[in-house]
Amino acid sequence: MAREKRRIKKIDNITARQVTFSKRRRGIFKKADELSVLCDADVALIIFSATGKLFEFSSSRMRDILERYNLHASNINKVMSQPSPYQQDCNLSRLSQEVEDKTKQLRKLRGEDLEGLNLEELQRLEKLLESGLSRVSEKKGEFLMSQISSLEKRGSELVDENKRLRERVVTLEMAKTMALKEAVETESATTNVSSYESGAPPEDDFSDTSLKLGLPSWE
Repeated sequence: MAREKRRIKKIDNITARQVTFSKRRRGIFKKADELSVLCDADVALIIFSATGKLFEFSSSRMRDILERYNLHASNINKVMSQPSPYQQDCNLSRLSQEVEDKTKQLRKLRGEDLEGLNLEELQRLEKLLESGLSRVSEKKGEFLMSQISSLEKRGSELVDENKRLRERVVTLEMAKTMALKEAVETESATTNVSSYESGAPPEDDFSDTSLKLGLPSWE
């Protein structure tokens, strides 16, 4: 009698689920160990239980195996991100076609290679040129207005600076005049004092001296 295949589904009973987890975990770790020994392979298993507990198995150092895995995954991502030769050829053809189309459009804007264009294409090109010329004129006007505004601002700053310099010159001239006046007044006062000290003695002193010398009095 053939063995009935058991349907794989979540075990509802918590106790039965834990027992099954423990048995099968040991079984898969045993199979992993046998695989590493029989085939000389590096095997690493990481299992988190339903309660969040960590179980792990590695045929060598777990860190070394994880580093090898990360390096391999990184190399795969680099290879996958690089376009295939077919994609490179397609991209090159597309870019070449875009360059050629832009070059033709530029030559037409310059007024070259217009022989094969019909009336509708010529009118479209004319509108395109008029629109471009209008934008250029608008941009030129904005630039000129910006330059004029900048020059006016600079002129106003120069006028203010000139005004400040004039006021400073007037202040310096007034200070110089006051200092000169004070110097003249000081020199004049010093001269008067010197003259007074070096002049004739007062009348009273002269009279006393005459009396002491027996000179006749002028009275």
